[in-house]
Amino acid sequence: MAVSCSHSSILFPPSTSTVGFNRFPCLQTLRFKSRNVYQKARISTVTASSSSRSLEALIFDCDGVILESENLHRQAYNDAFSHFDVRCPPSSSESLNWSLEFYDKFQNLVGGGKPKMRWYFRENGWPTSTLFASPPESDDDRAKLIDALQDWKTERYKEIIKSGSVEARPGVIRLMDEARAAGKKLAVCSAATKSSVILCLENLIQIERFQGLDCFLAGDDVKEKKPDPSIYITAAEKLGVSVKDCLVIEDSVIGLQAATKAGMSCVITYTSSTSDQDFKEAIAVYPDLSNVSLKDLETLLQTIVTAA
Repeated sequence: MAVSCSHSSILFPPSTSTVGFNRFPCLQTLRFKSRNVYQKARISTVTASSSSRSLEALIFDCDGVILESENLHRQAYNDAFSHFDVRCPPSSSESLNWSLEFYDKFQNLVGGGKPKMRWYFRENGWPTSTLFASPPESDDDRAKLIDALQDWKTERYKEIIKSGSVEARPGVIRLMDEARAAGKKLAVCSAATKSSVILCLENLIQIERFQGLDCFLAGDDVKEKKPDPSIYITAAEKLGVSVKDCLVIEDSVIGLQAATKAGMSCVITYTSSTSDQDFKEAIAVYPDLSNVSLKDLETLLQTIVTAA
């Protein structure tokens, strides 16, 4: 039975953690859903003619599904800000530090590392740092600052992933093994760069599982990124299965849109930064995959009622 929930507008409160948003009304007001509706799986159905589907391929997103990556990215940004003593605004007494509350909102509003920093500095004042004693004024100097911070942040993120302290999200590896044992095809489709995804997969699901995937696609492999459906349509072609017999596991509404536009059913396993998004098009929504079996997913797909 579908679970419904009314929406409400949430305004970012004026605080130091949200400086910059107040000048952009379009970024101030987001539409959120209550997290409470997602504490148990939410199953959605559309009343129309039924069409049975069989699960032939299980497709995982990477960031947010296999790896809860956003807080690791936040940590890497903050380590970069500390390393270069980035003061933003320049009058600050301490290095810039993006809080978890702020970053959960921010990372869903501005995509990409360099655009994130450029947007933040533009709105809150270009910073002082060990790279530039006074705030950079020319476009070239600002680009040099952004490039240096991003390069250092990227290397720091790799160090965190390789440290051995990061694990796959609950239930992911077990579900992969169940699918493989049942003869299902397995794929990973991520909008991130190929080198980043390979790094995550080799360290989190181990090289043997990674090399055993039937299909692996990254953002480099398609012209358009999610929510464009290209990556999932390409995956179905490479797997040699119909899109209706693929089940995608995503963590965000952007990934959900990509899957459904491709004609695939999608299950959501949300993170702290995506839990308030509107997942009404998903066939089920879970906090994680720890209590989700392959049989559960097969049953979901087989009992979908789809519009004619």
